[in-house]
Amino acid sequence: MSWDPARLPDLEGRTFVVTGATAGIGYFAAEQLAAAGASVVLAARSPQKAHRVAGTLRDQVPGAEVSVLQLDLASLASVRRAADELAGLERLDGMFLNGGSMAMRPRETTHDGHPTILGTHTLAGFALVAGVLPALASAGRRHGTVPRVVHASTGFVSRARRTRVDDVAAVPSTGIAAYVKAKSITEIFASELDRRLRAAGLPVASIVSRPGVGVDARTPERAGVRDAATPYRRNPFTPWAQGKDAAAWSGVRALTDPRAVGGEYFAPRDGRRGLPVRIVPPARTAAPGTDVAARVWTQLEALTGAPLPVGG
Repeated sequence: MSWDPARLPDLEGRTFVVTGATAGIGYFAAEQLAAAGASVVLAARSPQKAHRVAGTLRDQVPGAEVSVLQLDLASLASVRRAADELAGLERLDGMFLNGGSMAMRPRETTHDGHPTILGTHTLAGFALVAGVLPALASAGRRHGTVPRVVHASTGFVSRARRTRVDDVAAVPSTGIAAYVKAKSITEIFASELDRRLRAAGLPVASIVSRPGVGVDARTPERAGVRDAATPYRRNPFTPWAQGKDAAAWSGVRALTDPRAVGGEYFAPRDGRRGLPVRIVPPARTAAPGTDVAARVWTQLEALTGAPLPVGG
């Protein structure tokens, strides 16, 4: 069956959290979820900006249920506080782990001394899942559903076959290499998380989404998100790309498609743009139960100080 981004399943009564929700893909994912009736939590570093963006979302989706959560992905203390708040929600049906720094400076570090690209794209997601997983599982049992954790990745992972992941904390020499490494580790974590969830019998699914190429030049305007006052990023891929509204489709489908199951990958049909489809999980990063996955998991626990004892 085909997937129509303009006709999502009815999400009335469901709650989703989106990280990096004040810009780009994160904002448009939140808008699309809200338009389908979901209550959306905008998780962002700046509460002031998040409240402004929440107003923009309500302008686009009158009557939308939107709330704001302060979350600095470069601070594990902030991640822990956010996880505690999310765990206290009456209901939580899914998380779209989309946020992360795009400042391609490989030697820059987080508040905790970790490489910023790794810290914000991977370590923060691991720590957030560790803090929220019991609440997700509890919600699944209460409502007879399977809440989802959707991990945003990139198609560059498939092209960079020589990326080393055995030493998680090692810093590559360039920003793009550091980004691809962080996303490769994210995919390994996502795959291993789903295996362990199944082994533990927990009603939670872990799914990977790849957005394709989303560029500012093709993105609809939204006040405070994409307008004359926001920075414009030039991109050489613009002629072959899509807007960031369309780049959000893979993540939204992974969160909401009733037929989606844990361990799957969603991406645009041609890898760059278009409707989201299931793709074959790559053997290099979809490697649940392997020694590599176990080593990555152990290192992520050590680096975040956030044990995630699920399955085995």
